[in-house]
Amino acid sequence: MYTILIVDDDVYIGDMLEEILAGEGYKTARAYSGTEALMYLSSSRPDLVLLDLMLPGLSGEELLPLIKGIPVIVVSARAETSDKVDLLLGGASDYVTKPFDTAELLARIAVQLRKGVSSDSGSVLAFHSLRLNTDSREVTVSGAPVRLTQTEYAILKLLMRNPSQVITKSLMLERISEDTPDCTENSLKVHISNLRRKLKSVDGNDYIEAVWGIGFKLNEEIVTGES
Repeated sequence: MYTILIVDDDVYIGDMLEEILAGEGYKTARAYSGTEALMYLSSSRPDLVLLDLMLPGLSGEELLPLIKGIPVIVVSARAETSDKVDLLLGGASDYVTKPFDTAELLARIAVQLRKGVSSDSGSVLAFHSLRLNTDSREVTVSGAPVRLTQTEYAILKLLMRNPSQVITKSLMLERISEDTPDCTENSLKVHISNLRRKLKSVDGNDYIEAVWGIGFKLNEEIVTGES
């Protein structure tokens, strides 16, 4: 199940968003100021952030560049095109103007979650509830650590850095050779099978799909609202 952080000091709007999202099967978390949101993000990692701009303490504009590797939809009463452009160029994934249409907001949320991929200055890669930290080499699914072999880690890192691309077997062998020179064409299928099994055992999702006759890619058909 996806977790969405609502950052808004307006209790009425926050309650409304929480009710709407819960009705769609999302888990929610709340923050009423930019500082509170930053504290939450220091220990937890939601799948998406709904961010108001007019916040006490740390404003939405100040908070936005501090949110790394998580899609952010700005939800604000500001309707000026210049504001939207600046925030989109500054890292926001999308911008919704208050008052908003519920169906439109849910659609925009679904689009961002379906993309499901983000990066944290090259150190954290994310796909749905799957996270890979290239600094610590830690891999988690829905927050649960998954222990991978050197070859499995190299395969997953390559796929997550190219989320929409089908990676051919020959290209995969070439690219992962820097991290794991022992993988061969004969053993590649076994390594990928083991990797898929380990990831799927956590939340039931098959994060990697085989494209017959070509290679492998991340599975974009994971149902929105599931981990």
